[in-house]
Amino acid sequence: MIRCGIGYDVHRLEKGRKLILGGVEITHTHGLEGHSDADVLSHAIADALLGAVAAGDIGQHFPNTDESIRGISSIDILKCVAALLTEHKTRIVNMDATVVAEAPKIAPHISAMRKQIANAIGVSSSCVSLKATTNERLGTIGRGEGIAAMAIATVEQE
Repeated sequence: MIRCGIGYDVHRLEKGRKLILGGVEITHTHGLEGHSDADVLSHAIADALLGAVAAGDIGQHFPNTDESIRGISSIDILKCVAALLTEHKTRIVNMDATVVAEAPKIAPHISAMRKQIANAIGVSSSCVSLKATTNERLGTIGRGEGIAAMAIATVEQE
């Protein structure tokens, strides 16, 4: 059976934090605020994968009230989600995601992000599609106050 799931995440930008997207550290004046490393791209992908198997969302599995996971790498979150999919006898077929940010430029980092994500979820990087766009200076994302990501996952379940 083929199943699909969607995911979305957004985090505020904050001075003094590292910017991590798709498991890659990107040089920027601000990083994303959050309980984990706040990697919005990995979070959107995790939610898409969890949604594809009707297993809730990232907040249920990794609540921001759990101090034992404060600062957790979102790549580690993806590894845990991939293991959960294996338990559900599910194979990841394809991931497609888009990062929405005014700055920094995302395109130079896409290849490295695809490799990190593919490795974390146990697929070939050819199964991970990543894109980036701006919000055309509209709204909070457009004003550079945050970064968002959306993702869709296609899986095959036995």
